[in-house]
Amino acid sequence: MKSAQYLGDRRIQVGTSDPIAPGPGQVRLDVAYCGICGTDLHIYHGAMDGRVQRPLIIGHEASGIVAEVGAGVTGVIVGDRVAVRPMQFGEPSPFDKGHPHVGKHLKFIGIDLPGGMQSSWTVPDYTVHNLPTSVSFEHGAMIEPLAVACHDVRLGEVTAGEWVVVIGGGPIGLLVGLVCLQQGAHVILSEVNETRLALAGTLGMTAVNPLTQSLPDIVEELSGGAMADCVFEVSGSAPGVEMMTQLPNVRGRIVMVAIHPEPRPVHLFNFFWSELRLIGVRLYEEEDFDAAIRLAADGTVALDRLISEIRPMEDVQETFELIDSNPDGIKYLIDCKGTA
Repeated sequence: MKSAQYLGDRRIQVGTSDPIAPGPGQVRLDVAYCGICGTDLHIYHGAMDGRVQRPLIIGHEASGIVAEVGAGVTGVIVGDRVAVRPMQFGEPSPFDKGHPHVGKHLKFIGIDLPGGMQSSWTVPDYTVHNLPTSVSFEHGAMIEPLAVACHDVRLGEVTAGEWVVVIGGGPIGLLVGLVCLQQGAHVILSEVNETRLALAGTLGMTAVNPLTQSLPDIVEELSGGAMADCVFEVSGSAPGVEMMTQLPNVRGRIVMVAIHPEPRPVHLFNFFWSELRLIGVRLYEEEDFDAAIRLAADGTVALDRLISEIRPMEDVQETFELIDSNPDGIKYLIDCKGTA
């Protein structure tokens, strides 16, 4: 089988190895497509070298078909089309409070364990979710990031008629905006890249460039003075954190989606003054994966519009270099079947 392996120092090689037969409670997949995520870019840039073991088979946004099942597997059969929820739960801890997706002993597949950018992938059976025939394998590789957005919007408690601001128009920001639209909310997306702004506008969001427009003024005008009921910080930037507290109304919610590895100054007075809530969100739960599959199956989320290009695994190094040099791109998929 082929696999994309991170070696360190911004180097990814395509190697070969034997498929791993599934043990009890495991399934082996013939992987169709695997998306490149922001976390994969962090790994590529060396930001996670203290965590990952090298060489590491990267990738966690994958779709495929069940090729083998191990003993005791009952939820899927050979031939099933699936997407993967890439988590290996460890022993429960009192710290977890029943939420193993952010549990103390969680191992994330594709970071802590070999990931999905390979032609054959063996995973725990509880990680796979069946895909309806109406969901293509390409869209199946988008289920994982769409599940992130479903989780974020669910914990943000977004309801129909609310005003929502999404700060950051990358893949997750755009997906959060699309899920909020499906909830019946009004969505304003703030982004500095003009190509991504144009895409957001065609997807039904009000697109604002905060470098040339006053985002607070536009939110106030469009909402009739109500301001935002919910703000999603997805940019991972200091200006995004500075802006997020200026937009909510009384008892408004701020949802922290982005990873901020360094401390940021936060305007805490606004939390006191308007009784704001800050909600942290990370990854997803099983129900979010199911919700994402439903959205993909009914076609109401324009996943095709977010896929910039599909490239063969042999070009994986060049693809990461392309992403670094092309800020206009949204989502790149790697063809793990060898048919791109």
